[in-house]
Amino acid sequence: MAGGVGGGGTAWAVPLPGRTSVAGLTVEHRTNPLGVDTARPRFGWRTVSAVRGRRQTAYRILVATSPDRLTDSRADVWNSGRVTSPDSVAVRYAGPDLRPSTRYHWTVTVWDEHGRAVPAAPTAHFETGLLSTDGTAGWDGARWITMGGKEPNSAGAPLLRHETALKQRQVREARLYVSALGVYDAYVNGHRVCVPQGEGTTLELLAPGWTNYDSTVNYLTYDVTDLMAGRGRVTLCAVLGNGWYNGRISENSAYYAADGNRLALKAKLLIRYADGSRQTIVTAPGDDWRATDTGPYRADDIYDGQTYDARKELPGWTASGFDTSGWAGVEEHDHATRFPDAKLVACPADSARLMPEWDRAPQSVTVCTGVTGQDGSPGDKGRIVVDASRTITDPAEAATAAVTLHPGDTAVIDLGQNLVGVPRYTLRGPAGAQVTFEPGEMLNDDSAGADGPVGSVYRANLRTAKATSTYVLKGDPDGETHQDSLTFYGFRYLSVTTTDTVTLTELTGRVATSALRDIGTVTTDDPEVNQLISNVRWGQRGNYLWVPTDCPQRDERCGWTGDTQLFSLTGLYNADAVAFLSHFQDTLIDSQRVYGADGAQFTWIAPGARYNQPVPASGWADCGVVVPWTVWQMSGDTTIIDRGWTAMTKYLDWIRQRTGDTYAGQGAVFGDWLAFQVTSTQLISDVYYGYSARLMADMARATGRTAETRTYEELFTHIKRAFVTKYLSTEDGTLTLRSSLGEAPPWTPGGNAGEPEDDSQTALLWALELGLYDTEAQRRQLVTLLAENIGNDAAYKAAHPDSTRVKYAENTLSVGFLGVNVLAPVLTDEGRVDLAYALLHQNAMPSWLYSVDNGATTVWERWNSYSKEDGFGPVDMNSFNHYSYGAIMEWMYESMAGIAKDPEHPGFRHFFLRPHLDPTGRIGQVAASHLSPYGEIVSEWTAKDGRLTYRAVVPANSTATLRLPTADPDTVREDRSPLARAEGVEYLGFADGTASYRLPSGRYEVTSALA
Repeated sequence: MAGGVGGGGTAWAVPLPGRTSVAGLTVEHRTNPLGVDTARPRFGWRTVSAVRGRRQTAYRILVATSPDRLTDSRADVWNSGRVTSPDSVAVRYAGPDLRPSTRYHWTVTVWDEHGRAVPAAPTAHFETGLLSTDGTAGWDGARWITMGGKEPNSAGAPLLRHETALKQRQVREARLYVSALGVYDAYVNGHRVCVPQGEGTTLELLAPGWTNYDSTVNYLTYDVTDLMAGRGRVTLCAVLGNGWYNGRISENSAYYAADGNRLALKAKLLIRYADGSRQTIVTAPGDDWRATDTGPYRADDIYDGQTYDARKELPGWTASGFDTSGWAGVEEHDHATRFPDAKLVACPADSARLMPEWDRAPQSVTVCTGVTGQDGSPGDKGRIVVDASRTITDPAEAATAAVTLHPGDTAVIDLGQNLVGVPRYTLRGPAGAQVTFEPGEMLNDDSAGADGPVGSVYRANLRTAKATSTYVLKGDPDGETHQDSLTFYGFRYLSVTTTDTVTLTELTGRVATSALRDIGTVTTDDPEVNQLISNVRWGQRGNYLWVPTDCPQRDERCGWTGDTQLFSLTGLYNADAVAFLSHFQDTLIDSQRVYGADGAQFTWIAPGARYNQPVPASGWADCGVVVPWTVWQMSGDTTIIDRGWTAMTKYLDWIRQRTGDTYAGQGAVFGDWLAFQVTSTQLISDVYYGYSARLMADMARATGRTAETRTYEELFTHIKRAFVTKYLSTEDGTLTLRSSLGEAPPWTPGGNAGEPEDDSQTALLWALELGLYDTEAQRRQLVTLLAENIGNDAAYKAAHPDSTRVKYAENTLSVGFLGVNVLAPVLTDEGRVDLAYALLHQNAMPSWLYSVDNGATTVWERWNSYSKEDGFGPVDMNSFNHYSYGAIMEWMYESMAGIAKDPEHPGFRHFFLRPHLDPTGRIGQVAASHLSPYGEIVSEWTAKDGRLTYRAVVPANSTATLRLPTADPDTVREDRSPLARAEGVEYLGFADGTASYRLPSGRYEVTSALA
């Protein structure tokens, strides 16, 4: 099968004792990428060594047209020469202009702290794309083509096909450049085009992804050389689906058409022969390309699912020799005319792919034959009647069992994990039998919110999304296997029905994601916390699909920017997502220009979609500032800042023009979304204005923008002063944070959000996070107010009888989306790690473990999305796969495990190792790792019987400050010797039960006595 769309990510290695090597070579933050569309690509690498204090002092990059030329004297593209520098992140290419559609090979040599050359890294490569954005240069006349005479939204997906003779048989290499208005499955010579993944290949889902089609369309690049071998002819085919381009998901977008959009393909197949000649095949109007909509793909929609009729399959249509005499011709699509300024660019990030290693087999199969007990049951829904003879509850048996279903039967299949992707199924039955798969995230119970009998699949929270996979059998006695490719689903359960007797012989939940590589892990000795961690990771996998979405199941699935920004730090700790989030920032800038208020406000959804409105939305709009800052902090690469600087300053200037010398924020229509204690929307807006101003000052300083640094520092000072004056009251000597000043969110699911309250958790957290107070005494009082609010004991409730807190247990949180990611970090920074752990372990609602105790396998949208006691939460906004509250995981990395970035040295060139032990004693072991740009960081601790055992790894070319809890620094020992005397270690002091050390790179195993 073919490979393409360069892998991305970062391969990494475990060093042998005493050995030093160079590994993890990347270009544009991806490994061996195809289709690099930048004139000066960024190189990256890591020095891998167990030698303590190993660091890079110089490097030399070689780029050549072939691997055998990668020597100092023969590199025929670029030799950087020996550059005295420790840099190994985002090092810019500075050679001659790169040629389009060209593979370049490269390597790097580094010199260590002794001036000794480390053996050169293994050869890597990258390949340029077409190096154009106008959709013309480099495309050799390729045009957007659409099926002639086909009306939008008429039945049947367009199948497009072109066949021609090869000029020669000795093909040296072949590249396919392809895009769609809609989504495509591409075929070359009868084979579906796939991409490299791990040690093998896999299929993409819904390429080329989702952008603002009126501004930017992506194309992807594939290496299809192996599909050309030994052929005399070449056949290029594609199936086109509606995707995001033609469906109600894109209502409100400039390209949306109420009557539907015609789908289109643009492609170029470049073939290079052994003698140096070349041949190109391109999409163009006329009879060279043929099209039909009579194939098996009868209907497809992002929200509604897909219908596939196997009786209409056209055997051999993707291979040479197929008769298309009855097919239609193709016409040129009008996209280039409607949107002449739209760019066509190489996708700069990983595509969404099916990941076989994460696929899920059934854990149980329940066959029901009807419903019983409706009379007197809630809503007269009753419960399913289970056929015990066909029901399988043993996971090992269910994974491979065959189940025969008759008309009137329903099979309920549990995959054991809420996931995002498509079901793959094998069926055996008569031609014309229709099998329907309805996915859902939960099973119905007997609560009032259930939408069916107990035990059936709950789907009310999908709202108007039909989300159904329908298959019509052709009657193959050997069985028929299918998986949808023109839509996706969010599901744990599948409800299966049939119109005739059919045997389901195999089913797999196939997982799709753009978060292809996990680069961080956290595990503990607490099973519930581990389940929460798993839930966060699965939520990220499901919602990092081309763009960072809010949810994957209902009639939404949009790139909500508030969710994106507050989870971005967790997302980057967990997965190799620098290119993914950088690409989203480009899309957000497009959205700002076209859909943002006054062309200046960042939108609350990107790409443009049905819910976009140019209404002030602090916390969401600030994504355009928060994500660049976070990507820079985690990667050490300032490129995203420079590319977005004009857009970011436009946004801050726009707020300043609106609110002037009041230094108030723009407004916050969503407030602290879904919080159980309401904070005024204006306070939320004001703190986010301050937050963005502070981040802008940081980014200006890092990129040498001296005047802008002063501007944003002064802006933050003014915002702080206005905030303190307005919201901090010291009447009668009592400090009050007047978070009730202003309005409640104007719209909240279920109706009434409640009234804003003073001293709300979210307001107190942000005041502490941003230092919005005048004195240390005020700071201490704010911490006390926060602790009392969280503690929520009888005395607190008695003193605040009108607060929503009286409804909930002690030691519970009350934050929403905009408070959740600062809650545990602020508590820890303010010396109340005991409260942070108390909240982590809490399982009373609202809490993180409440969902775990109620069966969650992904993070929920609402703290009360479901409970065994009360059933389902408000159906109008109730996703069971919504990663926002999973932002607690950044605290797990940085404070619980102790792997924390240093804002002064982005990208982990220097970082902190600062584990915080669990004062409750419930967690006694934590192990974490994160693959930073410099290598794998490890932090592991065990606390037992008054003794701490700690293990750490500091990658080569970086340093760390270790802050270790201990009763006495003299007891902190490595191999029985004081750590302070270890080679290269600098003892920094002891205070408040913590010993501090400056660590060079290397491996450390230490013990200490605890108080």
